[in-house]
Amino acid sequence: MLLRLLGLVGLIGFFGTGLIPAEDPAALSAVTYNIRYANPDDGPDFWSNRVDAVTSFLKDHDLAGLQEVTFSQLQDLQSRLTEFDSYGVGRDDGKQSGEHAPIFYRRNRLEEVQRGTFWLGEAPEAVGVAGWDAALPRICTWMILREKQNGATMLVANTHFDHRGEQARRNSAKLIVTRLGQQAGALPVILLGDFNCQSGSEPFQALIADGFLTDAREMSETPPTGPESTWNGFKQIDTRGAIDHVLVRGPLRVLEFGVFDPKTRSGRFASDHLPVHARIRIGPTSRPN
Repeated sequence: MLLRLLGLVGLIGFFGTGLIPAEDPAALSAVTYNIRYANPDDGPDFWSNRVDAVTSFLKDHDLAGLQEVTFSQLQDLQSRLTEFDSYGVGRDDGKQSGEHAPIFYRRNRLEEVQRGTFWLGEAPEAVGVAGWDAALPRICTWMILREKQNGATMLVANTHFDHRGEQARRNSAKLIVTRLGQQAGALPVILLGDFNCQSGSEPFQALIADGFLTDAREMSETPPTGPESTWNGFKQIDTRGAIDHVLVRGPLRVLEFGVFDPKTRSGRFASDHLPVHARIRIGPTSRPN
C-alpha cells in the first residue's frame, strides 16, 4: 500500500511539471472535415453508408468546419447533431443550392454574435460567381462566437479552395487574410478548411505571410498525432501531405493537434478526406507554470 501511495504521489508530481499536459476543460475541440458530397456514383461509399460514422465523430467535438456539404446532407447532420447549432449557405445561390461550408458549434458552450458569407472572387459579395480561374464558385463562411462560460470571443471561418484554379487558390488566400483581418480586429481567429494545397505551396504561404495566421500543427504544445496526409480517395491514405488545415491567430494556445481516421461500421473510410483536429484554449499565449 505504501509503495502504491508513493507511486501515486510521484505520478501527480510528474503531471504537475507540465511535461504531460492535463486535460483543459476550457479548451475547445475544433475540427475541419471535408465529408464528401452525396455522390450517387460512390457505390459502397455513398453518403447513406457514411452518415452515421461522420455524425458519431463530430459529436465528440465542440466546433466543426465542414466542406462539400449538400443541403440534404446539412439536414441529415442537423437532425442528428441535436446538441449543435450551425450556419452555412449554398454557394450557388446563397441559400440552399450547391456546396455548403457550414460551421457547427456546440450550443451549451458557444453562442453566435455575428455571421456572414463571402465569395472567393473579384467581387466577394457577388453570389454564385466563380472567381479568377476557378472551376466552381467558392465561399468562406465566418462567425463571431462567444464562449458562454468565460465570455471569450473569437472569429471562426471555414472555406474550401478551388481544386483546379491555381490563380484562384492564390488570390483566395490573399482575400481571406484581408477580409478576416478586417472582421476580426483584435479577436483570436480559427480558420478551418480544405485548401486543396499543401503547407509549402504558394497559397498556403500567402495565408501565413506576415504572421497573420499560423499553422496549428506548428503551434501545438504536444507532438502532432495521426497521419501526415489528409486525403485517401476512399482507397488508401495518400503520402503526399495534408491539404486540409487548421490555422489560427492569437491570443490563444494550441494544446493538441492531430489527424483522425474515422471508419464506417464496415471498416471503410468515413470520407475521402481525413478530419484535422486541434484542441484550442482561447486566451493568453504564454504557457502556465
